[in-house]
Amino acid sequence: MDAAGSQVADECAQYAGQYQNGFITTRGGNLLCSKIIHLITNNQVKSQVSKVLHECEQRMYKSVAFPAIGTGQAGQSSAKVADEMLDAVVEFARQKSVQHLQIIKIVIFQTNMLTDFYESMKKREDSDSSTRESWLSVFQSFFGGRKQSSEKKKFMILEKKVDLVTFQICGESQEKVDATESWIKDLILKEQFENTISDEAIESFDETHIATLEGLQTVKQVTIQILNKLSPPQIKISGISRDVYSISLEVQGMLQEIKSIDEEQSKAELLHNLVEWRYPGSSDSFVPFDKLTNMQLERAKMAKKLHLNVKIKKKNYKVDMNTLKATDDQGKTINLQRVIKDEGK
Repeated sequence: MDAAGSQVADECAQYAGQYQNGFITTRGGNLLCSKIIHLITNNQVKSQVSKVLHECEQRMYKSVAFPAIGTGQAGQSSAKVADEMLDAVVEFARQKSVQHLQIIKIVIFQTNMLTDFYESMKKREDSDSSTRESWLSVFQSFFGGRKQSSEKKKFMILEKKVDLVTFQICGESQEKVDATESWIKDLILKEQFENTISDEAIESFDETHIATLEGLQTVKQVTIQILNKLSPPQIKISGISRDVYSISLEVQGMLQEIKSIDEEQSKAELLHNLVEWRYPGSSDSFVPFDKLTNMQLERAKMAKKLHLNVKIKKKNYKVDMNTLKATDDQGKTINLQRVIKDEGK
């Protein structure tokens, strides 16, 4: 309220007792926004968030920013608040009638609350893997703005490998030939195995992953099929049992690597909304680090590490986490900045 200025305080006093639906709306005052919606304190966080979202849609607002409601003087746990706020966002996002509100931001004042909000998002992602649109993508579309993209999914086609073997069976009678054919088929089937891996992460396979699978298929007695038009996508591996098993482990490792990278990028994106580390650019300006390096620096500071090695303009630097000075291999020192982003903007 202090940052908003006396005009907003006067409006609140004027409208006191006239609120409807549990809130009143005033001008933005000194804040960089057009309106401020003031909530009347209660413990129904989900209901409050839902009402504000629908009010914004009705008023044709394009964006809205929330604090972590109830985690201040109300004393509610950040985990509970995260669940209720994200429940309200999910229900709102699923409504086909939403046309105007494009960006929803949740400003987290304390860094330690970040984990609760991230885990709440991941919990929805993991609880319903069959949902056609990932919960995480729903959150990203609102928290980062809805992206209207006509780009179609790229379907990777892995050339199917088929090695043909022809058996010519000669015998004293048709009965003995048939018996031998049956015996050969049984031997082949005993050695054959098929394993199907279903995972949304298969959709993220790129040319490098495809090349790796093609290489495995070449050296092993297997056929690999990528069924990426299914939901979730599948990889089907068939062939000699021992080779199917070893390649299945390789594929699981590739999928885990993709998930780990995606998770780190999501954490880095969320943290970047709170804290931004910068290094000197040109003309006395400062340039933000990439989001992963930004997260590494913040983690090092939170862990009270003394030093961290980073790259700046392709050069190695050693950062003193106490003084925020970075020194390169030639002894040149530069000053870094750690900026807490303004929650009011």
